[in-house]
Amino acid sequence: MIGDRLARYQDAGLLFFRLGFGLGFLFFHGWGKLSGGPETWAGVGSAMEMFGITFGHTFFGFMAAVSESIGGVLIALGLFYRPVCALLAFTMFVATVRHFVTGQGTPAHALKNFFVLVGLMPLGPGRYSLDAWLSSRRASLRERAAAGPETVGS
Repeated sequence: MIGDRLARYQDAGLLFFRLGFGLGFLFFHGWGKLSGGPETWAGVGSAMEMFGITFGHTFFGFMAAVSESIGGVLIALGLFYRPVCALLAFTMFVATVRHFVTGQGTPAHALKNFFVLVGLMPLGPGRYSLDAWLSSRRASLRERAAAGPETVGS
């Protein structure tokens, strides 16, 4: 009953969630790593040693910082939503494994974020997103192009 009435607010709920979750990633996870510079990136990237990758720590740390900061902004905007969720889920997987292996900190937060991101991928960003806007714009352009050249310029 109540669920039926609330279903019409699903897209607004996704927008609210995306804004909080995405901007939270930017400010609480990514920005400090991104602005930390090469030393911070090398420290973060050293987590790849657990997978036998003993080179490129600065690169991998930088990529983690970018995925958490720029990825957070893209999630908030709903742009490139599914690929960004996948990149962030991978980053959270590595963070979870690092916490388990090193015993430093708790893996709970990274593990929860991993499951949230994997769960969000099939849901999509919702109607109030740049992905949805761009998709509808492309469909509109295709319809106008299919209607004939006289409607393309109008």
